[in-house]
Amino acid sequence: MPLMHEDKRYTYADYAAWDDGERWELIEGIPFALAAPLRAHQRILFDLTGQFYNFLRGKHCEAYAAPFDVRLNADTDDDTVVQPDLVIVCDHAKLDDKGCQGAPDLVLEVLSPSSLRHDVLVKYQQYLKAGVREYWVVDPESKTLTAHVLDGVRYIATVYEAGDAAPVHVLDGCTISLADVFTQ
Repeated sequence: MPLMHEDKRYTYADYAAWDDGERWELIEGIPFALAAPLRAHQRILFDLTGQFYNFLRGKHCEAYAAPFDVRLNADTDDDTVVQPDLVIVCDHAKLDDKGCQGAPDLVLEVLSPSSLRHDVLVKYQQYLKAGVREYWVVDPESKTLTAHVLDGVRYIATVYEAGDAAPVHVLDGCTISLADVFTQ
C-alpha cells in the first residue's frame, strides 16, 4: 500500500491498486487493515458457509465467503469497500469478476476481538445506509447470532442462542441451525 496521507480520501480505484498482500477495507475513503481471523472464527464461518451452500445449491441466490469485495456505494462515491465474512447476493447484475457492486441481500460478520467495534458500530451503519436487507452478527464468545432485518429505514434486531434455528428472511424456507455452529 502506498504511503497514507491523513487528509486524503481513497476510492475503490486506489484500493484496487494496492498490492501489498494485506487485506483492507475502505469506509468512506478511510482505509482499515484487517487482521487474520482466529481459528474459532474460521470454524464458525466454515459451518455457516456450509449450511448456506447446502440450502442455495441449485437456487438463484449465491453465497460468497471472504475475501470478497463489496463496494457498497459503487454507483456514487465508490469509497466504501468491505470484505464481510459471508454475503448472499440474489441480484446477479450486482456481481462482476471482482465482487459485488451495491448492497448484498445478506451480510454476515463473525466477531473477533480485533473487529468487534468495527463490525458492530462502523460497518452496521454502512450496511444500513447501503440498504443491506439482512445483517447478521455472530458472537463466538456469547454464542449468539443477532439478526438485523431491514424494516424501511432501520434494522429490527433479534438475538438467537446456541440451540436455536435462525430464520433467514431474505431466503424463503431457509433456517440456520445454531446448535451446529456453536458446538464447541
